[in-house]
Amino acid sequence: MTATATSNAAGSAAWADTLLLSFAQAGYVRAEPAILQPAEPFLDLSGEDIRKSLYLTTDLSGEELCLRPDLTIPVARDYLASSRAGQPAGFSYLGPVFRYRSGRASEFLQAGIESFGRQDRAAADAEMLALALEATSAFGVRDVEIRTGDVGLFNSLLDALNLYPVWRRRLVKDFNRKISLEQDLERLAAATTATRSEYEGVLAALAGSDRKAALAFVTDLMSIAGTTNVGGRTTAEIADRFLEQSTLKGGALPREAIVVLRRFLSISGNPDDAIAELRRLTTDAKLDLAAAIDQFESRVGFMAARGIDVKQTRFSTAFGRGLDYYTGFEFELHHRGNGTEPLVAGGRYDRLMTQLGSVEPSPAVGFSVWVDALNRIGRKVGAQA
Repeated sequence: MTATATSNAAGSAAWADTLLLSFAQAGYVRAEPAILQPAEPFLDLSGEDIRKSLYLTTDLSGEELCLRPDLTIPVARDYLASSRAGQPAGFSYLGPVFRYRSGRASEFLQAGIESFGRQDRAAADAEMLALALEATSAFGVRDVEIRTGDVGLFNSLLDALNLYPVWRRRLVKDFNRKISLEQDLERLAAATTATRSEYEGVLAALAGSDRKAALAFVTDLMSIAGTTNVGGRTTAEIADRFLEQSTLKGGALPREAIVVLRRFLSISGNPDDAIAELRRLTTDAKLDLAAAIDQFESRVGFMAARGIDVKQTRFSTAFGRGLDYYTGFEFELHHRGNGTEPLVAGGRYDRLMTQLGSVEPSPAVGFSVWVDALNRIGRKVGAQA
């Protein structure tokens, strides 16, 4: 089925009319970004691992292009290129995206909302979750489990612990990639001073350096060697690896920091209980996370004001969506008992705007609707009714 045919089929479906009407009534203007997009933003923001899932081509100038694998980045790029950049603006979308998925169609529909420029972050976060729940209702799916987290809390904790930047980047990378932090915490806790490396001289030269200085040093070394990458790793990746090893040579991650991190990552339950436990943790550990917890609590208040049953909402400090550009609230909606596949997923991604070239930071939050998953569940629910 061609993209046009897919779009026409979507437009004629009753659920599509209901969904788009609810988005429009909430004030979100329909966006229709180009299907062919520069590949660089997707590779930069999602990592080279996504390359094997993209449908790539190259134009006559040598620029690498791809069929859009999702709609968040294209909508954000169009917003930044418009006269409304930097101002509050909201967009909705429904259209085909293209991504290799083993055993499933590589062309599929995605719907969603992106909200840019709103300074009332807690209220905007709650609105996204409420509209996401409305989206599931458009497909007749109401038995929904709400899973939430907040990477902003994790980042604030790392700041309060005053960790070396190398440790901080490594832990954030683990969190974002949904790698088990527990295993890495053990590695970071182990003393490394007894180990030796063939790069002892490089590690010694980098001792105490920041990332900028480390990158300049490694760039010079590789320039002398006449190479720009080793084993597929870029200069920046190599510099990060050397800097990490150099920091670890100076000693292990403090045991008290590991204790706090483990306690933080164990907090799970309904949001009100989680807030109480977070405040106890900050008191016991003598850490200042007040601003991040207050933002969390404010969001929960706005969620309740929008009729969301907060007591039935699941929150976990360890919850993350696996994308580096998320900066705060994250959520997924699942059909109860449907395992790991989300029906709707989204969150706050303030960092994305500057990563896409914006001079000024801009608040951003949104969600994507996995239409095929919702359609499948909706049909099953309808058949059982």
